[in-house]
Amino acid sequence: MKGIVSKSTGSWYKVLYEGVEVEARLRGIVRQQESKATNPVVVGDEVFLERDKEDFFIKDIAERHNCIVRKSHKLSKQYQVIASNIDMALLIATPASPYTPQGFIDRFLVTAEAYQIPVVILLNKKDLSTKKAEAHRAYLMETYTNIGYEIRNVSFLDKDDIAAIQELIADKCVLLSGNSGVGKSTLINQLVPDSNQKTGGISKSYNKGMHTTTFAQMFISASGARIIDTPGIKDFGIVDLQDNMVSHYFPEMKKLLHGCKFSNCLHAEEPDCKVTEAVLNGQINEARYVNYLGIIGEIE
Repeated sequence: MKGIVSKSTGSWYKVLYEGVEVEARLRGIVRQQESKATNPVVVGDEVFLERDKEDFFIKDIAERHNCIVRKSHKLSKQYQVIASNIDMALLIATPASPYTPQGFIDRFLVTAEAYQIPVVILLNKKDLSTKKAEAHRAYLMETYTNIGYEIRNVSFLDKDDIAAIQELIADKCVLLSGNSGVGKSTLINQLVPDSNQKTGGISKSYNKGMHTTTFAQMFISASGARIIDTPGIKDFGIVDLQDNMVSHYFPEMKKLLHGCKFSNCLHAEEPDCKVTEAVLNGQINEARYVNYLGIIGEIE
């Protein structure tokens, strides 16, 4: 019997099996696919079930096509697998209320590139019209369009925008990610009206979103999409990457790597580096480059 994990709470799992959601537990020692991961089974996993009277048990996990991870806050040398078998990631950002830092966007994109997960950036709250919001929105739209990413200026309260997103994700397994307060739960409620996801406000003290999602969970939309909602992520730690490979996950840098003098160039202080030349002449966004340096510094 084979199913797909739709929710993980740490000890019990919900699994989509033959069109219905059943509760299951782990039986014995399930093969851990990621030796440094803190969790053996995640949302999106294809699992093999067995049944004992009325109870379901997970006895094994099918090989994952891909996954996306973040650092474990409690165990520095380990990481948490957030979800697996993802066809597309929707990275939700907002120009204000709360403001999404570019560093968060770039860290997520690097992780997705490393695991070969296509990303579409949804820039929510297009109705915000303050000068700061408009300036940040225009900057993000221009920056990521120039790199080659698809970025859409949307409102999750606009019916036409929701219809376009439904079409974009039809029949795919889609990961939703973004900082708390950017509208993930609102989008889920629009795409899956009977999901009844709790939406939260913005902390007045810090202008940041307040967590409303505790565990990763999968929902099925009317277009057949399997939508994985994730807890709001304050920081996306880079894991399991070598410093000399990080530039391969910045598309604007990757196309210049063959021109560097040294094959193992880190694009920091080396001579005859095409990446640093491109930064100096404005071909590569300076903030993206600073975020790149931050990532390799963290790895080192």
